[in-house]
Amino acid sequence: MVTVLMVAGMILAVMLTTGRTVAAEHQVLGTIDAAGTRSVLIRAEDSAGVTADVLERIRGITGIEWAGAFSSAVDATNGAVLDGTRVPVRYAYGDQLAGLGMPEGSPLSGELAYASATALEQFGLPDIAGSITLTTGASYAVAGRITTPDYLAAFEPLVLIPQPEADGSERINVLVVIAERPDLVAPVSAAVSSVLAADDPSKVTVQTSEALAHLRSLIRGQLGTFSRGLVLALLSITGALVAVLLYSLVMMRRRDFGRRRALGASRGLIIGLLLMQTGVLALTGIALGTITATAVSIASRSPVPGISFTFSLALLALTTTLASAFIPAVVASRRDPIRELRVP
Repeated sequence: MVTVLMVAGMILAVMLTTGRTVAAEHQVLGTIDAAGTRSVLIRAEDSAGVTADVLERIRGITGIEWAGAFSSAVDATNGAVLDGTRVPVRYAYGDQLAGLGMPEGSPLSGELAYASATALEQFGLPDIAGSITLTTGASYAVAGRITTPDYLAAFEPLVLIPQPEADGSERINVLVVIAERPDLVAPVSAAVSSVLAADDPSKVTVQTSEALAHLRSLIRGQLGTFSRGLVLALLSITGALVAVLLYSLVMMRRRDFGRRRALGASRGLIIGLLLMQTGVLALTGIALGTITATAVSIASRSPVPGISFTFSLALLALTTTLASAFIPAVVASRRDPIRELRVP
C-alpha cells in the first residue's frame, strides 16, 4: 500500500507541476505558431518586375512547405449591384492552392473566384450564388468559400481568382512562402530572395517571422529544461524511497524467502516474484495518480497534459520503480535458507 501511495504521489506531483508546464508550453507555442512563425512574406511593387515564374525557381529550394503568388488587388463588386461595396480581389498563382479550398482541375479554369466568409458577407453573397465584377470590367462567377489561413489573414477580406494556366510572365505583388520548420525561416528567406529576379530590388520588401521563431525556440528550451530537471528530481526521490521500502520489507520477510528457497524456489523465481508484485503495485499507483491529477486539473481549469506525456510519464515511473526494486529482490534471492530457518 505504501508503494502505491508513493508512486501515485509522484505521478500526481509531476502531472500537477511539469505536466501543467508542458501543457502550457504547447498552448503558448500553438499561439505563437498561429501567428505564423514559419512564414516569409515578400511584397513587390509593380515596377519591381517580379513575375509568377519565381514559383518555378523556388521549387529547387529545400525546406519549403507551401508557396503561392498573388497579383496586386483590384476592386470588385457584386455583379448584380455594381454600386455595392468594393472588395479587393487578387489573382492567385501556384499549384498548391487546393489547400486553401480551391479545387484543382476545374472545367472553367481561370474563370472562377473564391472568397472568404468575410468577403462573401461584404459582397452580399452569403449563399455563394452569384458573380463579381472587377473595376476592369471582367466578371467571374463565385464558385466557393475559402478558409483564410493565418499567413493570409492580413489580406482579409480575401478573394482569389486562381490562374492555373498562367505562363509565368504575369506580374505579382505578393509572394508567400511557408517554411517546414521555424528554424528554417531565415535560410529559406535568403534563398527565396536570391531567386526573385527583380528588375529593381529596392522595390522589394521581405517580412519574416524570424523573431517569432527565435522566441519560440527560447520558450521551448527554457520550459523544457525546467520540466526535465523537475521530473528527474521527483523520479530520483521516488526511486530511492521505493528501494528503501522494499529493502526493509525484504529484511522483515527474510524467513519467508528462506522457506521458499528451502522448498526449491530458485533465485530467479524470487526476483521475478518481487518484481511482479512491485510492478502491480506501481501500475495501481500510476492509475490512481493519473486519474486524480486529471480530475484536479479539470476541476481547477488548468491545462491538462496530453496523452503522449501521460503515457511517457507512466512508463518512466514503472521503469524507475522496477529498477529500484531490483537490488532488494536480488538481496532477497540470496538469503541462505538454512540460516533463516535456524531455530535459536
